[in-house]
Amino acid sequence: MTAIIPAADLAALTAPGTSPTERPVLLDVRWRLGGPPGHPEYLTGHLPGAVYVDLDRELAGPPGDAGRHPLPDPDVFGAAMRRAGVSLGRPVVVYDAGDGWAAARAWWLLRWAGHGDVRVLDGGLAGWSGPLTTEEPAPAEGDFVPAHGGLPVLDADGAAALARRGVLLDARAGERYRGEVEPIDPVAGHIPGARSAPTTDNVGPDGLLRSPAELGDRFAALGVTPGTEVGVYCGSGVSAAHQVWALDVAGVTAALYPGSWSEWTARPGRPVARGPEPG
Repeated sequence: MTAIIPAADLAALTAPGTSPTERPVLLDVRWRLGGPPGHPEYLTGHLPGAVYVDLDRELAGPPGDAGRHPLPDPDVFGAAMRRAGVSLGRPVVVYDAGDGWAAARAWWLLRWAGHGDVRVLDGGLAGWSGPLTTEEPAPAEGDFVPAHGGLPVLDADGAAALARRGVLLDARAGERYRGEVEPIDPVAGHIPGARSAPTTDNVGPDGLLRSPAELGDRFAALGVTPGTEVGVYCGSGVSAAHQVWALDVAGVTAALYPGSWSEWTARPGRPVARGPEPG
C-alpha cells in the first residue's frame, strides 16, 4: 500500500456514486507551529466529508520534558480517530494546507498505532482543485483502537546509539542543525553523529513530494543504503514524520524519535554537536 495519493486519484475515490466501502475517511490536519489553530481555516472551506483533527490536542500530548509534541495518550488519540469515523477496515486520507508536515504526523501516528491503509494527499489542500465545502460532517463512530507496534520509534538513548551504528537524519533546517540559530529550543546544535537532511528538500518546486526515484537518490547520498538502519528526528517530532513518510515512499522503513531535539535538550548534560559535520 503506497503512503501517498495524488489529488486526481482522491477526486475519483470521492466522486458521486463511489461505493461507501471505497470512499476513504478524510482528515483535515491544518496546523502551524506556534498557532493559531487550523479549525477556523477548516471552517472557511475543506474537502467534502473531511473532519478536522487538532494536532496540538489530539495528535500530541502536553508539552514537557518529553518534548514539545510528545506522543499523545492512546485513549485521547483513539477517541479522536473514532470521532472522525476511522475504522480498521476503511482507508484513510490525511491532508493539511500544503507542506505535508501535519498530515504526515497524522499518517505516522495511525500507522504506528496499527492502521495499515493510510495515505497523505500529495500537495495537500494547495494541490486540490476539486470542490470544497463549509459543512461540517457528522460521521458514524469508527471502531479504531490504537495498538502500538506498526512503526518503529526511538527514545533519546536509542537515537544516540543509532547515530553511531546506522544513519540518524536531522530533519530541521540546516542552520539549526549547524547550531547557527535556535529560535525555539534552549540549546543550538544537533545530536552527535546525526546527518543534516532538511525536510524541505523532500518536496519539489511544484509543492509535490519528489518521485520515489528522486527520494531514493537523495537518501542514498545521505548514507541510506539497503540494510541500513535509519532514524529521524527534528525539533519536536512533526517535520521528522514527513521525513519518515518520504523514506517510506522511497521504500525505506525508518524509526521516528518523537521527542526529538526538544526532548534531547530538556535534560542538561546530553552531548551536543555543532557545525556542518555529524560530530
